[in-house]
Amino acid sequence: MRRALLALSVAAYLVLSVPTFAAQSFATKPVRFIVPYAPGGGADLIARIVQPKLVELLGQQVIVDNRAGASGNIGAEVAAKTTPNGYTLFMATANLTMAVSQLHNLPFDPIRDFSAVSLLAKAPSIVAVNPSLPAATMSHLIALAKSAPGKLNYASDGGGPLQMFVELLKITAKIDVTNVPYSSTGPAVLSVMSGEASIVVAPAIAVIPHAKSGRLRALAITSGRRLDVLPDLPTVSESGVPGFEANQWYGILVPATTPAAIVRELSDYCAKVMQDADVNSRLTKDASITIGSRPREFSEFLKEDIAKWALAAKSSSVGH
Repeated sequence: MRRALLALSVAAYLVLSVPTFAAQSFATKPVRFIVPYAPGGGADLIARIVQPKLVELLGQQVIVDNRAGASGNIGAEVAAKTTPNGYTLFMATANLTMAVSQLHNLPFDPIRDFSAVSLLAKAPSIVAVNPSLPAATMSHLIALAKSAPGKLNYASDGGGPLQMFVELLKITAKIDVTNVPYSSTGPAVLSVMSGEASIVVAPAIAVIPHAKSGRLRALAITSGRRLDVLPDLPTVSESGVPGFEANQWYGILVPATTPAAIVRELSDYCAKVMQDADVNSRLTKDASITIGSRPREFSEFLKEDIAKWALAAKSSSVGH
């Protein structure tokens, strides 16, 4: 009887111990978080909002490693070639899916060389114009562009989201506007404020202060729905271009062949981070949309985004 009771006790202990062991994180050393842009940009800001929450959940240091250059492709190549063990995270953005159709000699493939973990957030842009342009609404702007094909110009970032969002708009709205490229978002926005260019489709966070001051006129937002922080600003879709949606986005990838159990664990943590009240508050204030998707959902999103920007690039002859 004693032996039987002892055996049952041991068995019960082992059964009860399994969930505790399974709940433990894989992480036993610091995690590297590669951000393929310089400090201070959108991807870096999102990473530094997420990082302390990941530290809490993983129980390990999460070290942000800025690897800027080549529109994010240098950092992506570094991340793709690291050991697939969950200790290297990569902050991906829409630039990654745009690069597939723009650069024919990419040293990595976003689908083949990475495993999707979680789409963290989307950041819509605002269609804005110089106040001197006689376009009070998005519908007015489209009508104005159609009345004078190629006469209006827009400020872009030379192949990045600022340009590709307009190229997609040109296809869907059937308009022709001329590209004036600048080095990045800041100079592009300033050029429209000064009157050098007429139109810009830039991140909401970069446009809102100037729209409030009257130096830009905000016409519409590129998200699929209106945002609570900008309830009076209509979407492009409801302003004469049905179905239009274009967002910068931020998501976490890991090298391909990272064990599925680790990918799921990291995805669980990302979902918890994006549900955090403080994280939600900070991102919502900046007109971003928190998500925290599952790996399969993010993987499908990546494929759809690659196809979307391939269409825009082909139509506009962007890329080389």
